[in-house]
Amino acid sequence: MPPDIDPYLSPNQLALVQSLTSPPKIQAYLDSVTYSPEDIYRCPLQVLQDRLAHCLDGGLFAAAMLRRLGYPPLVVDLFPDPGMDDDHVLAVYRYKGYLGCIAKSNYVGLRYREPVFRSLRELVMSYFEDFYNVDGVKTLRSYTPTLDLARFDHLEWMWRSDGLEQIVDHMFHKMRRYVIATPEMTGWLAPVDKRFFDAGMYGANPDGLYHPQKTGSASDAQD
Repeated sequence: MPPDIDPYLSPNQLALVQSLTSPPKIQAYLDSVTYSPEDIYRCPLQVLQDRLAHCLDGGLFAAAMLRRLGYPPLVVDLFPDPGMDDDHVLAVYRYKGYLGCIAKSNYVGLRYREPVFRSLRELVMSYFEDFYNVDGVKTLRSYTPTLDLARFDHLEWMWRSDGLEQIVDHMFHKMRRYVIATPEMTGWLAPVDKRFFDAGMYGANPDGLYHPQKTGSASDAQD
């Protein structure tokens, strides 16, 4: 039996998660949660307590809620080139043979995908045009295979935040990355159209926007 988050929830929290009976409802809840600009990681229980989440927090939360519905807790990480943008975490699920996903993002276009994709690469490529930084540069370059968070159950990741750095370290440094845009390809990418850019930034929390590194400066903002 997989570990169960329910015993750690208050009655109100339990009622809330019991209402999340489908992937679209999980996404709707994440969309209602304030986007976190903080450089800290929140486990699913802490997301419920604080009603704050950035993309990593949201991916873990969605994976935990999908697990309650009988899906394996799978996540995928999307990567830009270093210094251009932040990575982005998706909670992936398979429905009737097709892949969809749930995600928390400061950008409109980097959230939910319906389960209509035949492969993980198809799903990831649906994010390419929407994955851009504040300079209007399309930044998606690679992605990981799915990671089953069940392998980290010993960290009690669904209700404890103190071990999440180990999950992040695994995704960043120990997983294969599949390249989807080579340096040659990126040389001919068109800038993002202003109307498309503005639409994707609708409702964004400016404090949570990643700013590309320039003249050696670094940003600790989350995407």
